[in-house]
Amino acid sequence: MSNNPDDLPFSGMPFFGDLAKAMSSQGPLQWDIARQTAMMTATSGTNSEPNVDPASRVAIEKLAVIADMHVRNQTGLATAEHGSVPNIVVVNRSMWAHHTLGSYKPLFNELATSLSGSPIVPDSALESADDQMSNMMSSINKMMAPAMMGMSVGSMIGQLALSTFGQYDLPLPREPRNQVLILASNIDQFALDWSLPVADMQMWVLVHELTSHAVLGVAHIRQAVTTAISHYIAGFTPNPNALMERLTTLDLGTTDPMSMMQKFFTDPTIILGAVRSPQQEAQAPALDAMIAAIIGFIDYSVDLTTGALLGGGPQISEAVRRRRVEASPHDSFVEQLLGLRLTRQQVQRGHSFASGVVERAGAEGLAQLFSREGNLPTPSELDAPGLWLARIDVQDN
Repeated sequence: MSNNPDDLPFSGMPFFGDLAKAMSSQGPLQWDIARQTAMMTATSGTNSEPNVDPASRVAIEKLAVIADMHVRNQTGLATAEHGSVPNIVVVNRSMWAHHTLGSYKPLFNELATSLSGSPIVPDSALESADDQMSNMMSSINKMMAPAMMGMSVGSMIGQLALSTFGQYDLPLPREPRNQVLILASNIDQFALDWSLPVADMQMWVLVHELTSHAVLGVAHIRQAVTTAISHYIAGFTPNPNALMERLTTLDLGTTDPMSMMQKFFTDPTIILGAVRSPQQEAQAPALDAMIAAIIGFIDYSVDLTTGALLGGGPQISEAVRRRRVEASPHDSFVEQLLGLRLTRQQVQRGHSFASGVVERAGAEGLAQLFSREGNLPTPSELDAPGLWLARIDVQDN
C-alpha cells in the first residue's frame, strides 16, 4: 500500500477529512443524533409535548403501593431493597425516551463497537485504482456509520415510546435499579381505545412492571440475561462496506418519503449489514428459551395478581398481549440486533412451560426458576417441563 499522503482517501479534500474526524470523535455511535432522533420520533416531529397530568401522577403513585404489596406476596421476590416500594416515576414520551437512552447506553455502545469492527485487508489488495476507490468508499462508510447507528437506535427508542406502558416491553434489566418508569399518556390512550377503566389499566400496568422489575432484579437472572445479550451482540461479523453497498442497490418498495425513512432507519440489514452469524445462530435457542421462560413466569404471576385485584384483569391481559406480538417497525431492530425474539410462538412457549410446571409441581415449583443460578431451562426443557423439574430435583404433585 502506498505511503504517499496524496494517495490516501480524502487527501486534498480537507473538508471531508475534518468531517470524518468530527463524525468519528464520538466513537462508533453518535449519541447526540440518537437523542435528537428519539425525541423527534417520540413526539411525532414536534420535539415538545404536554407535561404529565398531575392527577394521573398522583393516582398511579397511590396505586403503586397496593400493586407492590400484591406483587411481593404473589412472587415471593423483592421489588426493592429493604422491602420498600421502588421509585415510581410517571413520565411523558420524551422523558421516557431520555431515561431509556441513558439506561441502554452501555448496551448500544457495545453493539455499535461490535458492528464497527473492520477485517484486516492485506496491503497487496489495495494497489489498483479500483481498490483505491473501494478503500475510499469504505472510509466514507466508516464516517457515516456512527451517525446512521445513532439514527437507528434513536428511531427504535422513539418508536417504543409511542406505545410502551412502562420500562419492560423489552425484558431487559435496567439502571437505575430502584426506579420504574410509567408512561401515563399511553396507558390512558390504550384504555380509551379498548373501552377499559383507566384505573384498572393503571393497576394492571403497575403489576406487570413491578413483577418484571422483581424478576429481572434477581442477581443471577440479571447476570444471565445481560451476559447472554452481550455474547449475542459480540457475535456479529461486521461488514465495513455494508452501508455503501446497500445504498447502491436499495429498493425500499415505496415512493412515500416517510415510509422510506422509517424502513431505512429500522432495518439493520440496510444500515449496517447486520446479519446473524453462525455463532449467533448457535446461541439463539438458549437465549430464546431463557427469555421465553422469564416471560412465561411474569405473565403467569401477573394473571394471578390482576385476577384477584381486577374484575377485568383477563380482558386487559388479552388486549395487551395481542398488541405485544403484533409486528411493528422496531421489531426487526430488536430481533436482529439484540437477539430478542418476542414473537407469538415464543411467548406461547413460555406460557406452556409455566402452566406445565404449575400443573406438575404447583406455583412453588415454578418459583424454583429463581432459587439458584443455573435453574433457567434449556431449549429442550422449555418444551418438556418434566425434564426441567427432574433436573432441578423438584417432585411432581
